[in-house]
Amino acid sequence: MGPQLWHVGGVRNANPAERGAEPPWPFEGMVDSPSGLDGHNNTVGEPMTDEAITDTIAAFARAATTAQRLGFDVIEIHAAHGYLLDQFFWSRTNLRNDRWGGARLGQRCYFAVELMKAVRAAVRRELPVIVRVSQWKQQDYNVRLAHDPAELEEWLGPIVAAGADAVHCSQRRFWEPEFPEIDGRDGLNLAGWVKKLLGCPTITVGSVGLASDLFSTLQTGEGAAPSGLDHLVRRLERGEFDLVAVGRALLADARWAAKVRSGDLSQLSGFSMRSLGEYP
Repeated sequence: MGPQLWHVGGVRNANPAERGAEPPWPFEGMVDSPSGLDGHNNTVGEPMTDEAITDTIAAFARAATTAQRLGFDVIEIHAAHGYLLDQFFWSRTNLRNDRWGGARLGQRCYFAVELMKAVRAAVRRELPVIVRVSQWKQQDYNVRLAHDPAELEEWLGPIVAAGADAVHCSQRRFWEPEFPEIDGRDGLNLAGWVKKLLGCPTITVGSVGLASDLFSTLQTGEGAAPSGLDHLVRRLERGEFDLVAVGRALLADARWAAKVRSGDLSQLSGFSMRSLGEYP
């Protein structure tokens, strides 16, 4: 068991009337983000200062130390889905021209590299540290940070070298090839390419065990039926990735893993919005 350490950055809603359950701010504009932008060309505050960035890195390291002290088995750093670390990666939210930014994706990974070094130094070497990444952002599902394998290696190679033991590769649909123009429609997914390029363990995720992705479910309100796992198992057995993360399927069926292990796939439950507790 392990915590996922993360910071939402500029995603927070700046409209006091629409904050809902978000904690109140001491004052307007108190949002940490690389350039004060939210990904929709909206200004949500001032760019983070060097001091704020250094403090944030130190806070992640302290959180990792606390997780170790509490006895967790692993730590995951959330650098995906358009949150703070991902905002540093993304050219639409990181317009900086100092050491924390730059025109190239490899330059914009510097914040994550320094954060990973700090976390790795804060905990014992035997404690695995995972980093979760994604091409897509909640602000724009179609965003791609790395447009080819070389750019993918430039982005994630330094983070792995800084101490990440595994890369958790978030996709909307795990079965979709990352670069079909290179290896075809049945080519490697994001986790497969990261493992091929960097040689590190990878985790795949994205609509595992379900027939439709989360966003389709949210947009239509319809549930996702159980789906076969043959394609997933085939990719796993050929060594494309090392681990599989499961989300909605577990929310819908707490015994999902046990049923899959025993081969009782016909008894799997489908996912519905009620699984998220949003409906009575």
